[in-house]
Amino acid sequence: MRFLYSLQTFSKSRLSWLLLFFIILAFEVTALYFEHVMLLAPCVMCIYERVAMLGIAVAALIGAIAPRNPVIRWLGLAGWGFSSYKGLMLSLEHVDYQFNPSPFKTCDLFVNFPDWAPLNQWVPWMFEAYGDCSKVVWEFLGLSMPQWLAVIFAGNLIALAFIVVSQFVSKPRMFS
Repeated sequence: MRFLYSLQTFSKSRLSWLLLFFIILAFEVTALYFEHVMLLAPCVMCIYERVAMLGIAVAALIGAIAPRNPVIRWLGLAGWGFSSYKGLMLSLEHVDYQFNPSPFKTCDLFVNFPDWAPLNQWVPWMFEAYGDCSKVVWEFLGLSMPQWLAVIFAGNLIALAFIVVSQFVSKPRMFS
């Protein structure tokens, strides 16, 4: 109980939300390093996963606005959860493209953003895809990049689950 209460208290601090933001920012910078320095071409799924990761960053900034305000905090938690879930589903689909290739099941050739937010036109160096979803171009400890992303998004969901549960814990009583 004390752990969950400590977690609840931490979730009400701006530091917790900024920590989440900077962790996600580090993942985004790493992705851009892979693309622009290591010259690994991002595919359509990579770009969609990148957008999901940015969704977590936006949720973290929302939570950081007023973490003690329950409405703002819950908006941040909801955004974090939605983006993490969407990212996990995208990365699992991407893993499927890589390890179960099929001519009948492929990713799109071009990114498809809504007309009101053509990110690939606004910021092409970050959101334009020109790689092949089914190719494994990088591995670390036996896992491909989308497999690592599945781990990262799942880890976010697990962390979020603990924080959400902690929101319903009351202050522990002191024993004499």
